[in-house]
Amino acid sequence: MNKKARELAMHDKDTGSSEVQIALLTDKIETLSKHIKQFNKDKHSSVGLLRAVNRRKKLLDYLKKNKMDSYKNVLSRLNLRK
Repeated sequence: MNKKARELAMHDKDTGSSEVQIALLTDKIETLSKHIKQFNKDKHSSVGLLRAVNRRKKLLDYLKKNKMDSYKNVLSRLNLRK
């Protein structure tokens, strides 16, 4: 688990909360974005990137609907939106 995911975790063994999942997906999205910039014909990776972005969007919508304070915390820590 990366540093940002550890910061957002509720407890030591937290790997499934929405906040941690969003942090892990953000790391995956950044990695895939760099890869696709280098290898722009890699269509399989671009599909994986779109899936990760959509999954993160759904999780962010869930947090916005149910846990507004956690939603704002995730956005500020991960620098996702302004």
